[in-house]
Amino acid sequence: MPTETGPTPFTDWLHGHATPLSHLDPEAPLDDLEPLRDTLDGVRVVAVGEHSHFIDEFAAMRRRILRFLVERCGFTLLAFEYGFSEGIAIDAWAQGQGTDDDLSALLAPSVPIGLSEPLHYVRRHNRTAGTPVRFAGIDIPAAGGSLLPALTPVADYLRRIDPETLPMTKSAITIAASFAGDSAAVAAPAWARLSTADQDTLTTLLARILIRFRALKPLYLDRSDQESYDTVLRCLEAACHGDYTFRAMAGLFAGDGLTADTSARDLFMAESLLWHLDRHEPSARVVLMAHNAHIQKTPIAFDGRLTGFPMGQHLHHVLGDAYFALGLTSVTGHTADMRRDETAPLGFTVHDTPLEPPVPGSIETAFAEAGLGLGIADLRQARAENLSGPDRIRLQGGYLQTPLLDAFDGILSTHASTTTDLEKS
Repeated sequence: MPTETGPTPFTDWLHGHATPLSHLDPEAPLDDLEPLRDTLDGVRVVAVGEHSHFIDEFAAMRRRILRFLVERCGFTLLAFEYGFSEGIAIDAWAQGQGTDDDLSALLAPSVPIGLSEPLHYVRRHNRTAGTPVRFAGIDIPAAGGSLLPALTPVADYLRRIDPETLPMTKSAITIAASFAGDSAAVAAPAWARLSTADQDTLTTLLARILIRFRALKPLYLDRSDQESYDTVLRCLEAACHGDYTFRAMAGLFAGDGLTADTSARDLFMAESLLWHLDRHEPSARVVLMAHNAHIQKTPIAFDGRLTGFPMGQHLHHVLGDAYFALGLTSVTGHTADMRRDETAPLGFTVHDTPLEPPVPGSIETAFAEAGLGLGIADLRQARAENLSGPDRIRLQGGYLQTPLLDAFDGILSTHASTTTDLEKS
C-alpha cells in the first residue's frame, strides 16, 4: 500500500486514467461528464455516495450527475436514502401534485440530507419531459426515528380491508408514538427506556399483523387491488425492520449489540430498491443516492470487527455488473462531524470540523499524489489490471478500511469539502 516514500503503481495509473472535471456548479454545462456515458453502458443502477452528509460539494456534484444521467442517459428513477412510506407522497409531488412550496412541509420532519434541490429539479424536469422521472424512497421510516410514517398507511388500509386487525395496529401505534423522534439518534435511546414488556409487545404485534397480512392475501386482494396490497405490505415490512433496528441501535449504543445487527436497515433499503425496479419497465435506469457506507459492495468493519453488510453488497449480489457504486470523497477541507446529543432536535449536532491531511494508503492520498483536483476514476479498469489499490476512504473525520477496488466501481474526488450551514439551508 502507499507509504510516504512516493507514488505507487496505482497512483501512476490514476494519473493516467482519471477524468478531470471542469465544474462543481450544478447548472454548469454537462460535457465534462460525457466519459461517464461509456463507463455506465449496461449499468441499471448508479449509486452516488458521499463520505459525509451535509457537504456542499457533494450535494453539488450529485445534482450535476443527476442532471447528466437524466438528460443525457435517459435515467427515469431517483431513489434516495429516505423513507419508503414517506416517499409515496414525495413521488406524487415530483409528478406535479400540489404547489412548489408544498415540498418544505413534506420534508419538514426529516433529517436535511440534501433531498430538496434534486426533487425541485425533478419536478421542473417533469413539466416538459416526455418520460417523467419518478421518485422512490427506500429507507425504513424516518431513517429509524419513528414507525408512525409506516404504520399510519397500514392502519388506513386495514380500517377498510380487515377491521378485525385494526385494534392490534392501533396498539402498535400507541407504543410507537411513545418514543417517536425525527431520527434514530432520538428514537433508539427513547426505545431503550421503554419497559421490556412494551418493547416485546410492539415486536409481537408487528409480527402478528405481518403474518396475518400475508396469510390473508386472497381476502385482501378481493377487497382491494394488487398495487395497494403490495405497497401497504412494504410499509408494514418497513415498520418491522424499523422495530428491529431500534433493538440493534440500542445494543450498539450500549456496547452489547449483536454482530452486524444494524444490517437490517441496509437489507431493507436494498430490497426496497429492487421492489421499485420490479414495478418499472425493464429498461428503467436508477440514480440511487445514499452515504458511501450504504452503497459500497464490501462489508463494513471497524478495528477488525464486522459491523454490517451494506445495501450495496446486497444489490451487487443480485444485479452484478448492472450495479455501479460511485463513492464521493475529498482530499482536504472540512467535514460535518455528527455528535450524539439527545437534547438536540435530531438527536445529534453537526460540527464543522477540519479534515486531517490524507493518510498513506487512502484513496485521498492517491488523488493528491496524482495531482488531481476535481476528478473521477473508473476503478473497474484498475481492477481488471489486477492493481493493488488503496485500502481506506474517508468516513466523516476518520477512515473506513476496506479494499477500495472491491468496494467501489468509481470514485469522484473534490480537492476540498465544505460543511453545509444548516441554519441557512
